[in-house]
Amino acid sequence: MNPGLSYREAAVAGASPVRLVILLYEQAVEDLRRALAAHRRGDIEGRTREINHAILIVGHLQATLDKERGGKVAMDLERFYQQLQAGLVEAQSKQSAAGIEQQISHLMQVHEAWCQVEKDLAAASAQQEASAERQTGSGWNA
Repeated sequence: MNPGLSYREAAVAGASPVRLVILLYEQAVEDLRRALAAHRRGDIEGRTREINHAILIVGHLQATLDKERGGKVAMDLERFYQQLQAGLVEAQSKQSAAGIEQQISHLMQVHEAWCQVEKDLAAASAQQEASAERQTGSGWNA
């Protein structure tokens, strides 16, 4: 059994929607880092396979955008995903390590934003729980 796959399956089980987005970003970055390594080895097939998988992940992220409830953020992400896919296709066609590195950089910037969203949601949830506990007096006292 692949320990990396087992870890990913456990991480996905019960994960919040934001955590799932973060995991997809991490997978896309991992794919592109492997594509870069394959490029440096001269492994065209490996580079192509990894870039194609990253493109599939970006397509999935794009397809799951809730444009009705997401408003401007969803539209901005839509444009980001389109530009990212175009950048990956260009990096592949030009066999450009710099192009791959640039797309990794873009993904990492947005990944950091999603991580901040997750932290903010966790803090808000903890604050709500503490407030509810104070209101009901159900906190445990020693």
